[in-house]
This record gives sequence, C-alpha cells and structure tokens, in this order.
Amino acid sequence: MPGLLPPPCELSSGHSLKLNSLSCSLRIFAANHGTRVHSKRIPKNLRFPRRDKLPPAFGTDLFLKKTNTDTEQTQVDPFDEEGLDLEIEEEEEVGGDNDVVWDQDEIQAISSLFKGRIPQKPGKLGRERALPLPLPYKLRPLGLPTPKKHVKLGLAIGVSPRASVSERVYRDPRFLIGLAREIGKLPPEENASKVLNKWSRFLRKGSLSLTIRELGHMCLPDKALQTFSWAQKQPNLFPDDQILASTVEVLARNHGLKVPINLEKFACLASRGVIEAMVKGFIKGGSLNLAWNLVRVAKDHNRLLDSSIYAKLILELGKKPDRDTLVLALLEELGEREDLNLSQQDCTAIMKICIRLRKFELVGSLFSWFKQSGRELSVVLYTTLIHSCYVENKYREALPVVWEMEASNCLLDLPAYRVVIKLFAALNDLPRAVRYFSKLKEAGFSPTYDIYRAIIGIYLILGRLAKVRAVCKEAEMAGFKLDKQILSQLLLVESERR
Repeated sequence: MPGLLPPPCELSSGHSLKLNSLSCSLRIFAANHGTRVHSKRIPKNLRFPRRDKLPPAFGTDLFLKKTNTDTEQTQVDPFDEEGLDLEIEEEEEVGGDNDVVWDQDEIQAISSLFKGRIPQKPGKLGRERALPLPLPYKLRPLGLPTPKKHVKLGLAIGVSPRASVSERVYRDPRFLIGLAREIGKLPPEENASKVLNKWSRFLRKGSLSLTIRELGHMCLPDKALQTFSWAQKQPNLFPDDQILASTVEVLARNHGLKVPINLEKFACLASRGVIEAMVKGFIKGGSLNLAWNLVRVAKDHNRLLDSSIYAKLILELGKKPDRDTLVLALLEELGEREDLNLSQQDCTAIMKICIRLRKFELVGSLFSWFKQSGRELSVVLYTTLIHSCYVENKYREALPVVWEMEASNCLLDLPAYRVVIKLFAALNDLPRAVRYFSKLKEAGFSPTYDIYRAIIGIYLILGRLAKVRAVCKEAEMAGFKLDKQILSQLLLVESERR
C-alpha cells in the first residue's frame, strides 16, 4: 500500500525484508482473486461453518428453545424462532438493505408447518356453509300434467277417485256389510228385497257374495236365501257362481239345504267352487257323513277338490276315535296328490291328528315337505314335531329339532316350554331343564302342573330333597295340589335317606 508504507530510506534492513515478503504475498493474493483484494466479504456462516447436528430424539419438540445449562454457550436450533431471527439478520448484513419484518403470528404459522397442524384462532370452528341458490330448472315440474286417459289406465286395478258412485261402492266391504246389517234389521215377515231394491243400481256381479256370507254369520239363513232369490231375478247380477257358492255354504252350515238325491249327477254338473262350498258348509255344520260322501263322489268323478278341504275334514273326523279308518283313507289320498298345497294351520292340524293315530312317519314327512316348500317355519310346527318325538320315546332324535328351533330365533310360547322341559326331564338333563324353567318364568308365563311335576320328578331322581321341597312349596302357592304319586315318591326318598 503506497500511502501507508514509510519511505524506504527511513527503514532498516530488517524492516525492508518484512515489507518485501508482505508485498509478495499481496501480489499472489491479487493474482488469485482479481485486481481488488477486498472485492466481496465472505459471510460468517461460510467462514465459521457449524458441524452437522445429530437427528433429534423421538418425541422431542424441535421448535422449543434448547439451552445448555452446563456451559454459557447457547446452541441455536435451525428451526427455532430465534435462530430464524439470527439468519434473517445475517442475510440483511450480507444482502444489504432489506426491510423484512416477521410478525409473531407468521413465525408461529411457519413453525407449525413442521408440527403438522396450523393452530386455529378461538372462535366458531364448525362453519356452516350457506345453501346453494335454487336453480330455475330444478324448480320446474318434471313434465307436463298427466292426461285424464292416463289416469284411468293407471288406476284400472284400483278404484279411481273420479269413478262413479256405483263403481266405488259395488265391492266396498263396508257398504256390503252395512247392507247385510240393514237387511238383518228387517222384521221376519218382511222380505230382503225391500232393502235391495233401493241399492240395486249400485250392485254388480259378485257384490252380494259378501253380503250373503255376513247374513250367514248373523244366523239369518232365510234372509240369505231371500237375497239369493232376488239376485236370480236381476239379469245384471245372475248367473254368478260366487253368489251361488256363498248361499250353498250358508244353508249347508245352518242345516237348511236340501241334499240332492243323486249326488253323482250333482257332482258332474256343479262347479268346483260350489262343491267345495257345500263341503265346507257340511263340515262347519257338523254333518261329517254328508261331507265325506260328497268328497267320495267328487273323487270318483275325477273332481279334485282343494287340499284345505281334506285338511278340514281330517281335523274334524280325527276328533272322534270311531272315524280313524276314514281319516287314514283321506291321509292316503292326500299323500298321493302331487299338487299338495297346505297352509301352516292345516299342516299343523294334520300333524296333530297323525300323532294321535301314532303315524309318526307322516309327521316327519309333513314337516320336511313344509320346510322344503321354502316357507318360514313357526314355533308351532317345531313344537308339534318335538312332541311327536317325545310321544314316540325318541328323545335323542328330538334334540336336533330343539337346537334348530333355538337357532331360528323363534319366540317360544307356553306349549313349546312345556314340551322342551318334559323332554329334558325324560333325558334326566337337569341343567337344561332348570334353564328352560327359568326362561319360562322370565318370559312372563306361569308354569302348569305338568311342568312342576316334571321338575319335581327329575329332582327326586337325583335325590335333591331341598330343591324338591322348594318346588313343591312353589306349586302349592300357585294353587296346585300335588298328587299321591309325587308325595309317595317324596316319602320314599326321605325314608331312604334316614
């Protein structure tokens, strides 16, 4: 530096050597870094680089200020807020005048990005979005108004509100039953035509069928016959098999029907509905012989009646022990039919008759047929099959039926509890018998005497006298009186214990 160095005359030899070496070093530095020695100042972080930091331990917060209490020197975290301030200040020193001021909220938002969640200010967090404005095309109707002809076609099955009064009334049950009650209020000497003439313009074919059946339920077969005679004279109401079948059934049930002498001719000429109505009337009226003869004649002339007719006749004939041969004949005919169609009530009734006749294989066959038909099994069918196995002394064969009934989630009634408890008592299965005995009480049923007797019997067999006395006391409090057989068995067990 010429301005700073002293003149060479005033320097000693030692000082001249030092100056020569300094000038050489300056020339070398200028040759390597350009003509200007101090062209750019090296930043502090490059002059004194920090060593790489170890990764933080799991679960530590990188954004809190870490101070070392052992030494006075404080290490600045690169992600700390103060560290960010230091780096900003260094950049300001290096880059020149850059007036960037960071708010506390901005620093907190930047630091929260590394935490994974931006803290929200207190206030209403669950914001409710405003409903979208209604669009014009969504407020318009989907189509033009339906024409009247389409309304009539759409309501052909039901009754149109625009239909006439006669079309709305002629098959209305309330109107037809009210008509029967109005006829029933007439004095015995007056004819039913007095009421029917007023409403004739509202009637159609099939209308008076319900009215005639209602007169039969009111025990007025004479008024039912008068109604049928009046309908015969109306060309718009007769001939009609529904009116004829209802009248025949009402008269046969009330023993007011004259049986034709030639049943074969009647079976050939009459329709199936009329024959079935006559058989139903004879069955409900108790004329089982006439019903049996009519079924025989219809079978001989290949007139197949409905399966429910056979079921009803089997049920009524099965109540009398002297008609077992007729019941067996009907069961064979029913088993030969391919178009078997029985309701659940009819199937259960036939199964009970078969149990009384000890035709246990038929009970199992009917249960399997009903199950294969795809219809839902009820607790009555399960109970009937379990009772059949119990009467046949096949206790082990009844257990799978009990498990199946439990798996089907059927609500057990009192007959079901009775059969199941008696079954487990016969198997000497005390835990299951007591469990079902408790479930019976929890269901709100009152145990019957045969249930108490079965529980007392199984306790006596196992020699649990304390339980026997408790159940006997409970049965007496329920109003039952123990029979001599139970008392003698109890005395015998007590004497053996002594």
